[in-house]
Amino acid sequence: MSKEAFIVQGNAKLSGEITPQGAKNEALQILSAVLMTKEKVTISNIPDILDIRRLISLLDGLGVKVKRINRNKYSFQADEINLKYFASKDYLNEAKKIRGSVMLMGPLLARFGKAYLPKPGGDKIGRRRLDTHFHGFITLGAKFNYKEETDEFFLAAKQLKGTYLHMEEISVTGTANVVMAAVLAKGTTTIYNAACEPYLQQLCTMLNKMGAKIEGVGSNLLKIRGVKKLKGTSHKILPDMIEIGSLIGLAAITQSELTIKNVNLKMLGVIPSTFQKLGIKMEFRGDDIYIPKQKKYEIQNFIDGSILTVYDAPWPGFTPDLLSIFLVTAIQAKGSVLIHQKMFESRLFFVDKLIDMGAQIILCDPHRATVIGLDRKSKLRGIRMSSPDIRAGVSLLIAALSAKGESVIENIQQIDRGYERIDERLNALGAKIKRVTV
Repeated sequence: MSKEAFIVQGNAKLSGEITPQGAKNEALQILSAVLMTKEKVTISNIPDILDIRRLISLLDGLGVKVKRINRNKYSFQADEINLKYFASKDYLNEAKKIRGSVMLMGPLLARFGKAYLPKPGGDKIGRRRLDTHFHGFITLGAKFNYKEETDEFFLAAKQLKGTYLHMEEISVTGTANVVMAAVLAKGTTTIYNAACEPYLQQLCTMLNKMGAKIEGVGSNLLKIRGVKKLKGTSHKILPDMIEIGSLIGLAAITQSELTIKNVNLKMLGVIPSTFQKLGIKMEFRGDDIYIPKQKKYEIQNFIDGSILTVYDAPWPGFTPDLLSIFLVTAIQAKGSVLIHQKMFESRLFFVDKLIDMGAQIILCDPHRATVIGLDRKSKLRGIRMSSPDIRAGVSLLIAALSAKGESVIENIQQIDRGYERIDERLNALGAKIKRVTV
């Protein structure tokens, strides 16, 4: 089977305007929720990326009537679900390919009383356990069974029942799954320690438009009064905050002048201010972010003079999906920063490739790395490398664009899983990225 790679020319200088794609992580939740009603649901600003196409294919296989209105807009109607396909090996084999398939469990369990799931795929970034999802379903009254020999999970419930649930971890997908299940449960469900990311807020807002009764949206305490059925609606997905952060980092390290259009600034939280701690200048023009060309940017220290530490945390903290981008951006800054990746123990292992390119990075342990900024005194050099996961892949692409010489990035299927036509869109700004078959 042939695979694709990027050949990237360094010393890139980009300029112009770019509109971020729709949010991948929101789309996975929103698309799963179309299963919760027999009526038509229209979704716009869907990112045209590999993971989303796989999820739409799963919905189609389940019998959802899928109509593509344009590249990023679809309608869905789940009025004739094929439960035989749902229990088939074909479904289980397809569901294995995408971690987002876990989001189908809540809607299917709530509406049809059963759900199957193979152990899902996705990024290789350490343990990503599903206990929070299953604990939530069991607390709502579902029976759980795990088949060890095939690595498959089974859930069943004639009628889910509302209850009090204290989430053992602040899991975005876990919260979303339990919320979707609770919406059609009998009685009232209270979820404490719920995730409150903008994407989850979007899901709750859409469900409420469909007839759900969810209170506390945007907080970590949700109260859900179950309803018997939901109706159709229309929904627009937010711009992808991870791509926005990626573009901020790309502009800074390549000394480019970029305007990121229609970012929905009020939903970005601490993302802009965290990048500003690297000394990156930006102007907020309405709902756009303008990043001027900067010769240098200097990392801020803490008030007492100690070295800046940046770590991931549940919302409204800094998202773990941007720590890889932040780390790469710091390579050419003046000063030092400690990156602390708390949530995934394998996500920093890609720094060995950056060290090979000439970055000054000390990998302290699987969770921490110290970046000693080069301050533009030397450039990274192009090398041949492979993308281990979505975010590391784009981080390596950003590094390659800032480096001298040519780089080759293999396994770009990982990048395509999360970024829509990233090569075409960056080439339109002046990058030189060639997609080749290897």
